[in-house]
Amino acid sequence: MQVPELFQLSGRVAVVTGASSGLGMGFARTLAAAGATVYAAARRIDRLEALAAEVDTVVPVECDITVDADRRRLVDRARERTGHVDILVNNAGKPGPPNAEDETADGFSSILDVNLAAGFHLATYATSTVPEGAGISIINISSVIGLVSTAPIGGASYAASKAGILGLTRELAGQWGRRGARVNAVVPGWFDTEMTDGLFGNQRSADWVRRNTMLGRGGRAGEVDGAVLFLASDASSYVTGQTLVVDGGWAAR
Repeated sequence: MQVPELFQLSGRVAVVTGASSGLGMGFARTLAAAGATVYAAARRIDRLEALAAEVDTVVPVECDITVDADRRRLVDRARERTGHVDILVNNAGKPGPPNAEDETADGFSSILDVNLAAGFHLATYATSTVPEGAGISIINISSVIGLVSTAPIGGASYAASKAGILGLTRELAGQWGRRGARVNAVVPGWFDTEMTDGLFGNQRSADWVRRNTMLGRGGRAGEVDGAVLFLASDASSYVTGQTLVVDGGWAAR
């Protein structure tokens, strides 16, 4: 196979959650540029529609991934094109409070619901659409906070949810491999997004990131996109159950 063909996604259907901003919007753009029809999901439909106006192979879908009816509707919309979903990027998430003593029972459960449970249910629905002999690539977006302690930044509920993603990824890969499903995780480091609002705007915290990252800087826009494209494409056809860390060397220190 020629090198460009390894990363070509023409004719494939992708679902990206949390696509209204940050890393998720970048994933949607990259998969579309590689030829996929991308169903971009989030609650902020106005942002998705703006993205779709720029990229004609992006289909905006308003979706609250914590609502089961919305999850099912998202998968049903995506499968209208070819009958099944080829790529699922579970990216949607939200942070919790940085201090463990500020966690509440309901708040902790809410973080796990958004960051962990919703992606599992979407993966279950999407995989059920895949016919025998076909395959699906599921890419779960975790975080360095799920690998190592990043105190004083992070949070107990967020860390638990992102660590849970890594265990879930391995287990689903083991259970679904013979059904043609590849399940992998991507672990981004520190990027300047809505999720890390204020981190890079504050000199002290920005210096903290640079000082503790082997490459001496935070991540730049687009630097996780290649990892997602690799896992979505035939370039990774024999890769499953793996965790791909894109953090500038943060967790390797």
